Amino acid sequence: MDRSNNRDIMEKMRIAVLEGEEAEAERLARLAVETGMDLAEAMDEGFLLGIRQAGELYEAGDYYLPELVCSADAMKSALAVLDPELKKTAGGAEPKGRIIMATVQGDIHDIGKTIVGAMLTAAGYEVHDLGADVANESLVDAVRSLSPDVLGMSALLTSTMEEQKNVIDLLEKEKLRPGLKIIVGGAPASHEWARRISADGYSDNALNAVRLVRELMGQERRI
Repeated sequence: MDRSNNRDIMEKMRIAVLEGEEAEAERLARLAVETGMDLAEAMDEGFLLGIRQAGELYEAGDYYLPELVCSADAMKSALAVLDPELKKTAGGAEPKGRIIMATVQGDIHDIGKTIVGAMLTAAGYEVHDLGADVANESLVDAVRSLSPDVLGMSALLTSTMEEQKNVIDLLEKEKLRPGLKIIVGGAPASHEWARRISADGYSDNALNAVRLVRELMGQERRI
């Protein structure tokens, strides 16, 4: 498939997510797989662009919550097709690192965390996504059993962001903190919050999260 045709398809991917067209997003994701498109590129310049724009419209007051939810559902439909394929692609090579992803307890929001996990998978990392509303003790148990290089925690509510700190405190209590890099994200989080709770970094979007993980693992120089 030529480059110009790929561009047309990625534009359709963007529109499908932006307009909340679940069936179309799934169809385009399957088309990308069947035609051998670069799936990481399809994510970055197609579907992810659409969900970013939906988020920007929501913040500007031009989109309301139902429209944002529809965009998120379309994004999930595409991810359901692409994520297994991205893992297959990464499966033949030695993973660059092991990562646990989770939305903290009390918080059911997972689209941002899911997108970050998909992008990290595309970048060659072994990602264990524990889902949303994950109990603090379950997160600690997962760190103990999987020995990840990085733990990523998302919180979309100010009332749940404190759980990020509580997990870190538990990890320190159980002596599981040394050598573990911890990154946090979510609307109420910030660089200052990450510093305050002794996390190793904060990211506000999926692409920056991949860069941050690379930096923390010494795989990319800071600019």
